[in-house]
Amino acid sequence: MKRLTAFVFFLSTFVYYLYAFTNPILPYDYSDPDVIRIGKYYMTYSTFASTPGLQILASEDGVNWSIVDAALPDTVPGYGHLDACPAGCGVWAPSIRYHLGGKHGREGRFYIYYGDPDIGIFCVRSEKTESIPCKWEPAVLVKPGKGLIDPCPLWDNDGRCYLVHAYAGSRAGFKSALAVCELTPDGLSVLRDDEIVFDGHPDNPTVEGPKFYKRQGYYYIFCPAGGVATGWQLCLRSRSPYGPYEAQRVLEQGTTDINGPHQGAWVDNWFWHFQDVGAAGRIVHLQPLRWRKGWPQIGENGMPMRVVDEKEETQPVQYVRDEFDMRTLEPAWQWSGNRKAVYSYANTDSSYLRLFTYPTDSVQKASNLLLRKIPANTSITFDARVRFTPNPKNASREKAGLIVHGRKFRTLPVPGDGKWWYARVTVSSTQRCRFYLSRDGHSWRLVGDEFRAVEGVWIGAKIGFYSIRDRKRINDAGYLDIDWVTITPGL
Repeated sequence: MKRLTAFVFFLSTFVYYLYAFTNPILPYDYSDPDVIRIGKYYMTYSTFASTPGLQILASEDGVNWSIVDAALPDTVPGYGHLDACPAGCGVWAPSIRYHLGGKHGREGRFYIYYGDPDIGIFCVRSEKTESIPCKWEPAVLVKPGKGLIDPCPLWDNDGRCYLVHAYAGSRAGFKSALAVCELTPDGLSVLRDDEIVFDGHPDNPTVEGPKFYKRQGYYYIFCPAGGVATGWQLCLRSRSPYGPYEAQRVLEQGTTDINGPHQGAWVDNWFWHFQDVGAAGRIVHLQPLRWRKGWPQIGENGMPMRVVDEKEETQPVQYVRDEFDMRTLEPAWQWSGNRKAVYSYANTDSSYLRLFTYPTDSVQKASNLLLRKIPANTSITFDARVRFTPNPKNASREKAGLIVHGRKFRTLPVPGDGKWWYARVTVSSTQRCRFYLSRDGHSWRLVGDEFRAVEGVWIGAKIGFYSIRDRKRINDAGYLDIDWVTITPGL
């Protein structure tokens, strides 16, 4: 049997000394990260319309991460009747927490809250457990409402549960404010409705992404303001969950090259946040945090640090070889829509993945694109051995191959002759892409001109495969077989 010889998507092979690392710690698109520590560190992020959704990463040290689970493996809630949730919708800015509930506080569960801007605030709760991966209950719509986003719960010492959230101006017609409501102790329904607790007008426009904490008798809300690309981090504090809150800026770009810096999470003496770098998406940084006179001090003099401590270690993009010899996909892969059984077949005996053609109006809107993230500031060569066999009755209407996908896209079609081809996409550190085909894997032919990748709707550009047909009714599908994929740092 073939084996997956390098399944470390971005997990560094270097051993880091304590407090010695270089940012970004995750040079891939992990928008709106939230982190907790229950034994290990766990992180979740905005997966929007992709599945598996609400992916969860784990880390022993908060620096090196790997994907271990997904709380929404197949379908984005509210869109199960569709092939795909609309681009840019679905899972926005989740928060992950662990709560010891039950009659005697012995029923520990993980809770993930997220906002869908068109439906409301959802909660996905785990089974009773102290670790992830685990089983997850179906998502619950805790608070219906258009434009409610970025929720985060706080269970107080007396067992009462509060929820802070923001507003999406595009849906609610209102933004730049934070609201708090009270939930039932199990965190699954509203007990007391919203009360605006912080108004960001005019000094802190587009305040959003709040994270709720309690420390030494104060309620704290960490939240960004000023916009994704140019904003700053605020910290609010009050003696009551409903305020009034006083505010301080605790992290901003200043003289550094780390723009934003945008929303994140506080655990122990660390603060995780993201930086928007355009086509490669929103990459994750880690900053030291200390407390002084009741306020957090993040980074160095309130600015983000590129190198933490004196050792300038690197976290390179790793070589990956995926030979598709398992029943399940390696977790770096995601579908562009709700996962369906008819998208693919894992032939573990012959060790290849088969992608069936699936009807769609266009490649851009296809729900069965199989994609993975493109790294920031690093060039890669993406190689695959593929074979496209269209349905003979529909050959002119079926297409398959490689794709670089975002608001704009470019495909590398594979000849539909039922023979094995080698396909290659090189991606520069500035996301400039070139496409190649080869019959033998040695002599390569450049196909088309250079393409500059473009970010998607709230996400970075991705690379992977398409296998589609038009909507003419036929009774069977063609297919694209993928023997293996390699991702090699460098061009």
